[in-house]
Amino acid sequence: MMSLETLLEKMWADYCQLNPAAKRIYDIFTSEGETVLNDHIALRTFNHPRLGIESLAQHFKKYGYVEKGDYTFVEKKLYAKHYEHPNEKMPKIFISELELEKVSPFVRETVNKLVDQIPDSMIQNEAFAMAGRPWKMTYALYSELAKESEYASWVAAYGFRPNHFTVNINNLKKFNDIHTLNEFVKSKGYTLNKSGGEIKGTPTDYLEQSSTMASEIPVSFDDGTHSIPGCYYEFAKRYPLANGKLYQGFVAASADKIFESTNRVK
Repeated sequence: MMSLETLLEKMWADYCQLNPAAKRIYDIFTSEGETVLNDHIALRTFNHPRLGIESLAQHFKKYGYVEKGDYTFVEKKLYAKHYEHPNEKMPKIFISELELEKVSPFVRETVNKLVDQIPDSMIQNEAFAMAGRPWKMTYALYSELAKESEYASWVAAYGFRPNHFTVNINNLKKFNDIHTLNEFVKSKGYTLNKSGGEIKGTPTDYLEQSSTMASEIPVSFDDGTHSIPGCYYEFAKRYPLANGKLYQGFVAASADKIFESTNRVK
């Protein structure tokens, strides 16, 4: 079994391939003298019997990750859980799944056909969280899925890999205020997700979040190469609870808008 550090490093490398902007932003903060800690990594899947949250979570539980919170996103038909490691320096893992019983027969049947193409050995492999797309996929089918569920189309196009990493704002020195950080990121030419406002959440929610919009990158489909939104970079500022400890959970109303960071920019 590879070490947790090695797994996370490999996931970061895979993510940076899909989101070169994140690596550039990371490097900009580093050049400003900051130490960039990762608050959480997000993964996406379907609640198919073979592919639910547990199919990804099992690989993190082996390293001591423990299930902490769960969240429901009614409008997007998503359910999610987050996991924490005893070592607080390790990123939280946030895993969401599309609730197939709530989508159209077309989406459900399409997903079932995709899942049928995955060997069990891939799901059981410790690197499943960055296995990539394990099925045949056309751009035409991706586009049809996107009409109903942007989330379904993203997973269909990219398979299993980090959807976003997150800068821990609390650990920054110059940029430990989310307003200052957002203005700095925008000044470097990056577009932020404005759905529900650039800043999601408030100090009274104990969590403020913002994120870049995913850049479009060329993806190879079975019917040609097309540019579609890839991954995004998130920023999270946590606030202390009454006991003085920083809140470690997530706010569903904010996360709902953050999911839209992979929407196509109209």
